[in-house]
Amino acid sequence: MTPRTVDELLGEARRRLRRVEPRAASEAIASGAVLVDIRSESQRARDGVVPGSLFIARNELEWRADPTSDWREPHVADPDRQVIRMCNEGYQSSLAAATLKELGLERATDLVGGFQAWRAAGLPIQPRE
Repeated sequence: MTPRTVDELLGEARRRLRRVEPRAASEAIASGAVLVDIRSESQRARDGVVPGSLFIARNELEWRADPTSDWREPHVADPDRQVIRMCNEGYQSSLAAATLKELGLERATDLVGGFQAWRAAGLPIQPRE
């Protein structure tokens, strides 16, 4: 196998996704989509969280999202539900969402610009509890 750069992997991942902008994500969430926050604990403590988002650590994501996993999270592993991944700036979440498509979650996507874009759009955030 020929090695690829991270930029090539990111580009390939994003070509497979229908990424959503913050305002469109907010509307999707109001219509039943789930926002999964994969940021680190330190980022969540520093910057806050999106109300109603579901935190799943990045190192657990595939097990929580695999519909056949004993450790699945039903809202995240539902192939019929749109699940939007959110990281800090929209890079890690693209790679994560593309991986979840390989698990059969065709509606997997991510938030363009991540949490920082959500906050810049003036959408609701709150301190981490």
